[in-house]
Amino acid sequence: MSNPAVPPRSLAEALRARDDASLAALLRARPDLITPVPTDLTQLATRAGTRASVVRALERLDRFALQTAEALAVAADPAPYEELLALLTGDGGDPSVSSALPRALATLREQALVWGDDDRLRLVRTARELLAPSPQHPSPTGLGPTVQEATAGMSPGRIQDIVTATGLGSTHDAVSAVASLTALFGDRKRMSALLDGLPEESREVLSRLVWGPPYGQVTADPAAHLRRLLDLGLLVPTAPGTVVLPREVALHLRGGRAHRAVEPLPPAVEPAATHRPQVVDATAAGQAYTALATVEELLKDWDEGGPAVLRAGGLSVRDLKRTAVALDMAEPVAAFWVELAYAAGLLASDGEADERYAATPAHDEWLEQPEAQRWARLAEAWLTATRVSGLVGGRDAKERTLSTLGPGLDRSAAPEVRHRVLTLLAGLPEGASPSKESVLARLRWERPLRGPQREDDLRSRLAEWTLAEAELLGVTGRGALSGHGRALLGATAPKTPDQAPQGPGDKLPVHHRPTVAEPLSPAEQATASAAAARLLAPLLPEPLDHVLLQADLTAVAPGPLQRSLAEVLDVLADVESKGGATVYRFTPGSVRRALDAGQSASDLHAFLAAHARTPVPQPLTYLIDDVARRHGHLRVGAASAYVRCDDDALLNEILADKRAAGLRLRRLAPTVLAAQADPASLLEGLRAMGFAPAAESAEGDVLITRAHAHRTPPRTAPEPVPDGPPIPDATLLSAAIRAIRAGDLASTTPRRQTDRPPPATGELPRTNSAETLATMQAAVLTGEALWIGYVNAEGAASQRLIAPVRVEGGFVTAYDHTADEVRTYPLHRVTGVAELAELADEA
Repeated sequence: MSNPAVPPRSLAEALRARDDASLAALLRARPDLITPVPTDLTQLATRAGTRASVVRALERLDRFALQTAEALAVAADPAPYEELLALLTGDGGDPSVSSALPRALATLREQALVWGDDDRLRLVRTARELLAPSPQHPSPTGLGPTVQEATAGMSPGRIQDIVTATGLGSTHDAVSAVASLTALFGDRKRMSALLDGLPEESREVLSRLVWGPPYGQVTADPAAHLRRLLDLGLLVPTAPGTVVLPREVALHLRGGRAHRAVEPLPPAVEPAATHRPQVVDATAAGQAYTALATVEELLKDWDEGGPAVLRAGGLSVRDLKRTAVALDMAEPVAAFWVELAYAAGLLASDGEADERYAATPAHDEWLEQPEAQRWARLAEAWLTATRVSGLVGGRDAKERTLSTLGPGLDRSAAPEVRHRVLTLLAGLPEGASPSKESVLARLRWERPLRGPQREDDLRSRLAEWTLAEAELLGVTGRGALSGHGRALLGATAPKTPDQAPQGPGDKLPVHHRPTVAEPLSPAEQATASAAAARLLAPLLPEPLDHVLLQADLTAVAPGPLQRSLAEVLDVLADVESKGGATVYRFTPGSVRRALDAGQSASDLHAFLAAHARTPVPQPLTYLIDDVARRHGHLRVGAASAYVRCDDDALLNEILADKRAAGLRLRRLAPTVLAAQADPASLLEGLRAMGFAPAAESAEGDVLITRAHAHRTPPRTAPEPVPDGPPIPDATLLSAAIRAIRAGDLASTTPRRQTDRPPPATGELPRTNSAETLATMQAAVLTGEALWIGYVNAEGAASQRLIAPVRVEGGFVTAYDHTADEVRTYPLHRVTGVAELAELADEA
């Protein structure tokens, strides 16, 4: 273990001085560092400094932490805390920055982007390379190179000319001349005097470059005011026709600030309106019931087999339009419901040769669940899904159109953005709905875009879609998070302002602080979903068991109907309008549809009498009896097809009808007509002529046609695409830290001196078989630990720290400190052993 009193000389030493809790925080914040688990802390430090890992860590910093890192990138290396603070606050100081800087610096230290004590702060080299100014990658600070960097290619004579022009004494070499010039530009008093002597035109040039970009263009023969700046070194040529403003000069003109605007605190999420919580919950519950009805209607529309799957995967534009018309909504909204049903595992492709979309067996199980539980399943699927319906209609990287249910709709950031948006809503007072602009501003502060800001960045679009989709689904009501939505998130009700802590460190109002730290684990989410269902259940309307029949052959359902009643009514009547009340219309075609499904006239009369709160109107009774009287009077079979009827006058009427010409009918017998059309076409043709024929089997029995529900084979819901390695749980973190510390102990503990030269660092020890066996047996007797080289069956070599317990039969049984367990190793795979001088107590 390193001595905490000695300043660390490297990131590895700084990590070695951390306790287990600090290492666990690092690995939780940057889970890519333990994929796979490093062998020791040196390897962990090396991995933490790789470009891919550093870029990933920088992209997850909030704006002020990123600004702190950017300021360190333009500070001296190493930099004292006071210099960093001055770069962020400027000459005037800023109490809010001073109070927020320790938190930002702690975040950078925790994530191993900064190491060292406060008097020697160091940004990891890769982060400095990414954030420091360069001609190819301008710094977000807008600063340019230092005087030393800008004059690196300048001749010593030219440097001496600049020193002389500024009034400094000549030096004997270029290094001391640059140092003298740097000291001048960093001296506020002398620098002010130098700038005061410049003409107004020269100061105007500097003001245009001060906030960046620091590069400008000059001609081969610059004007006098530009020549004056070049002579004093206030502008330094970097290439023919190009000059740069040195960093020290820019900092003086900026008043010592590295950024034009420092944002130490996140912008507040402002309420746009406030409603009573009861109104919010009732509105959200009504929308939740509408969501269930919409998904049911969608899957009912696809019950006998939905649209075909495109060759490239997904739903065609024509089928999406047809679905939108059937659901009576806009196409983007229809795409959302289709994607939601797919994410919940309720629909999928059937996998057959003529592949089509259809409901899954899970859909039938879902229909049998209580309404609140069905909603919770949909809401949980939405919250955790990585597929984004808002991208439908856009283009992928190869300029191909993105289709509903097709490839290319996964965005790994979607669950995190949805969770974060709802968390911000949960932090507002109950019943308060936020302004969209304040939510987007907060998200941009928490995850700022590196590079030019774009209003259409993915996170902002995901946030806008989240607000709209949460309202559609009933997670929010009137823009405010509902009680069951809060439970779905696993959040608690926010504190009132008088409950907010008033300590000096609590700078944010309580409604600006998140109430949920991070997305829930699957087990926690299941518990939260069950709690949301319990809160939603009493708010949902009770299904009705009756309708109101009217004399104009319509029925009004004043609310949601029981499923058994709705299913029969959907067959017996056509839906005429939807809304708060659904209007059904009875027609000859709808009644015939019910008779074709196996119902008799008496069954229909009994059904209506049982479920009507009003008397059955006489016109409806006559309609049912009239259609039933004619239903099956004509019989259609296969000849190609034939029509038979005991009433030859009716057959004469059919033959005389000009509309029957296309059926090519001819009389075979007084009661039989033959047709060249197939039975299905013959049925449709006769029905179009106003008759009510019934199909019959080869035995002469009436065929009862029922809807055939098409189902896919069992399908699992699509797995979300992870956003990088998953966050390790406590068990994995504990095991990983033990393994890293044991490997670090094995690689850093001194070996006992022997006659043979010690192996180089990282090299496996080498001993012959006799020496290996003798050393192992001696260690069993003395209880000492050994450092061994081991090659496994796959040929992978590793170093292990073991305490041998038993040696017999060509195997050694030992406690492996690296793996923290007892293991058995074949002796022939041990390349060598080395005794340890001392073994520190296990942490």
